[in-house]
Amino acid sequence: MTDYKNLKLIATSSPHIRAAENTRSIMLDVIIAMLPALVYAVWAFGLRALTVTCASVIFCMAWEWVYRKLMKKNQAVGDLSAVVTGMLLAFVCPVGVTYFALFVGSFFSIVVAKQLFGGIGKNFVNPALVGRAMMVASFAGNMTTWAKFQATSHLFGSNADTVTAATPMAYLHTNNLQGLLDSGVTMTDMFLGRIGGSIGEISALMLIAGGIYLLARKVISWQTPVGYIATVVVLTLIFPRGNDAITWMLFNLLGGGLLLGAFFMATDYATSPVTPTGQLIYGIGCGLITIFIRYFGSYNEGVCYSILVMNLLTALIDKYVKPQRFGVVKSDKKEAASK
Repeated sequence: MTDYKNLKLIATSSPHIRAAENTRSIMLDVIIAMLPALVYAVWAFGLRALTVTCASVIFCMAWEWVYRKLMKKNQAVGDLSAVVTGMLLAFVCPVGVTYFALFVGSFFSIVVAKQLFGGIGKNFVNPALVGRAMMVASFAGNMTTWAKFQATSHLFGSNADTVTAATPMAYLHTNNLQGLLDSGVTMTDMFLGRIGGSIGEISALMLIAGGIYLLARKVISWQTPVGYIATVVVLTLIFPRGNDAITWMLFNLLGGGLLLGAFFMATDYATSPVTPTGQLIYGIGCGLITIFIRYFGSYNEGVCYSILVMNLLTALIDKYVKPQRFGVVKSDKKEAASK
């Protein structure tokens, strides 16, 4: 029989939500979803893909631990958010990236973009993408040198002798679809990942598998990735820059970091809208900016910066698409807004 006299009830403000999920379990699901892409990257680029990813994770966890120790805050390394950031940061880098560049990039990801704003859930831009943006600005040569598919890369030291090749996005950026086809790259290569590129972005198949896992586990909702991908598909079909609109669209869809960004980065809870309508608008905005950069910018890829720009607009989107509160009429809303 329950001892009601000694039962302690803690009353807190609403809403009262009970769920088995917590930050750690959600982050663990994201890690599991990224493992297929990581395993494939190790097969495609060798063990250096694994050491780079592990180094990035270790750096991110270390920066988080050190910062929170210095600021005398409770340690949050156990929630695995730093692990996810470290994996994503490695995924958007070439396999030949130096460990020092990762050390610097992880500092900007964890300390500057995340912890200085209060930690997990309070950052307004995606930490991994901030780290990548700073690495591109600081180590441009290293961050834009792509190892050829299954080229040998050394675990440590210089990789100057690694065989490199232009990525499919380099061909598409110059509207040279025929040149890409003449180079021997097929649609199957793009889908499976038999191409050069960043560690975690080359295999569309593995990324889609990870995305489906996140959707099935209800870690992410469909609005952002569908809005993002559908916008890119529609725009590249309407405004093709190749001989065949379908081929042009598919190469843009499967190339670069589009699928990685749509499933794993644009869906970040802290930096994306909270309502389904807002998430759809946010995804469409990411797609528009991605194509704008790819078509008119000097940079081959637009996923990183499109998501960062839309991160800055998240609060504005949430403001204008928030649902009407129960019992509040339009006149009350106008009166409240005028105060």
